[in-house]
Amino acid sequence: MKITKILITALFLSLVFTSLAHAQTTMYVASWLPPSHPQNTVVLPTWGKWIEEATNGEVKLKIEYNIGHPKDLFTLVEDGVVDAAWSSTGYVPGRFELTQLAELPLNGPNAEAASVAYWRVHEKYLAPANEFVGVEVVGLFTHAPGQIHTRDPINSLKDLSGQKIRLGGGVMNSLAEKMDVVGVNAPATKVYEMLQQGVIDGTFLPVCEQRTIRLNEVARNLTLLPGGMYQTSFAVFINEGFLENLPDQTREALLSVSGERLSRLAGQEWEQCGNEALQESIDKGVAVKRVEKGDPIAVEFEQISSGIDEDWLNSLEDTGVNASEALKEFRSIARNYEAQKKE
Repeated sequence: MKITKILITALFLSLVFTSLAHAQTTMYVASWLPPSHPQNTVVLPTWGKWIEEATNGEVKLKIEYNIGHPKDLFTLVEDGVVDAAWSSTGYVPGRFELTQLAELPLNGPNAEAASVAYWRVHEKYLAPANEFVGVEVVGLFTHAPGQIHTRDPINSLKDLSGQKIRLGGGVMNSLAEKMDVVGVNAPATKVYEMLQQGVIDGTFLPVCEQRTIRLNEVARNLTLLPGGMYQTSFAVFINEGFLENLPDQTREALLSVSGERLSRLAGQEWEQCGNEALQESIDKGVAVKRVEKGDPIAVEFEQISSGIDEDWLNSLEDTGVNASEALKEFRSIARNYEAQKKE
């Protein structure tokens, strides 16, 4: 009888420990753009589905909003306030310099190609510089090429001189300085209100934001440069302690559905959003100026962009990173990339 009780107890404890070992963990991911943005309706939920499948249901993803300003999310994740997040590296000037590689003007690729190239080049060249110290970066991507959204039409980039333009940091700020605009730094979530109230005259953002933050209501003029002006660098990152606390197999499974796969998805979705938003804006009467290569405005932009590559490369001489080779490889991968079907 006593032996039977011992066996039953041992079996019970075994089941308890097995249950604990496979206990479900929720990974809370902070997001800052509206819930209707493709990053929140498609990218993060799809990543969550991949994670749940890869970990056999041990890890689930839940999106959290209003956790903090996007510039603070790196610190909030590092401190464990939230398990993971995504944000623009341009919102944290001084910390991220190498990531501007993906933002440089005249890179040329769409968001999918740029995002895949960005991840590969980061892993090969940029990661050793450890700019993401304190968090585990699990995805890198860019939005579709940034364009010019204004309240009033422009016929030349000189028309922007002295105008108040919302900026988001990074290479965008360098371009704005060369264009002699009055830069107003603010997150994208504030742009609609600022335009509506006349605080700014325009903004540099991808076409997708004509839809997601309703720029088609307040920026009724859209100027499309060939290849765009720039592409903003974004990162998806996880608290290191959160990952370390996962069983080894679970952690590896989570990471296996991140990296290049996640980066590609984010780029694909932002590109598709831009294509759809452009047609919606046209249907709603937004005046769209399509600038062709060789047009006066395109030539103006090429002249304005001259020297930005060199300025960036010169600023990195003490990093120990072969930034010149990294940029060359980034552009080669991106410009020769063949689009893949969305998963």
